[in-house]
Amino acid sequence: MKSTYDIDLQQVSFQYDQTVVLKNISLQVKQGDFLAILGPNGSGKSTLLKIILGLLKPTSGSVHLFGQKGRDFKQKEWIGYVSQKSNAFNSGFPATVYEVVASGLVKKTGLLKKLPKNSKNLVVDALTSVGMESFSKHSIGELSGGQQQRIFIARALVSKPKCLVLDEPTVGIDHQHVQSFYDMLAKLNREQNITLILVTHDVDTVSDRISHVACLNQTIHFHGFKQDFQQLSDEDRKAWYGHSVRKIH
Repeated sequence: MKSTYDIDLQQVSFQYDQTVVLKNISLQVKQGDFLAILGPNGSGKSTLLKIILGLLKPTSGSVHLFGQKGRDFKQKEWIGYVSQKSNAFNSGFPATVYEVVASGLVKKTGLLKKLPKNSKNLVVDALTSVGMESFSKHSIGELSGGQQQRIFIARALVSKPKCLVLDEPTVGIDHQHVQSFYDMLAKLNREQNITLILVTHDVDTVSDRISHVACLNQTIHFHGFKQDFQQLSDEDRKAWYGHSVRKIH
């Protein structure tokens, strides 16, 4: 029987040599969910994302993506990925915003094939989705950190994914622009029904936008609706996080 979830992990474990990184992870994400994944440094968040993206194979357990076994899943363009821009991008890279976004179509067409005839419309649509349509001719290096990160989201959106995975996307973005950045993600989720999986430490900042929370520290300590997460006591949070967690309002 096929899974009805976009992402369905059952009893997934992963280890490097003898070091256990993830243990018995069961996590389901439905279409249109906005999931925030929380966890301290070294909790396995990046490894979990790599398993979802198909970059790592679990040591044990099963992964289903859009009803297909992970190893059989071929529609890679259905899952977009946005990393921490400040750690992964050279701002001096000589490319325009249009060229950066258009490069995201390679995931759909393949490296050596021509871009589709409607590629210009796809790029414009993606830029419009993130509020950056007027910047298409700008050099990517001219933009602020927050603007660049919107461009990388547009690059992920240009292939029309069903799910968008973001790894701490507000790293390097000025604090005063973080709220508008999360507003933009919420709009994508709400208006385009794109499933969002967000690794973040800003749970209180983003709490008004998300629908679900998963607390990860080697294993899943909580996974459910944000309203239930907000009812957790400080002691409960400390128990899985490893030390006191300060709430910021």
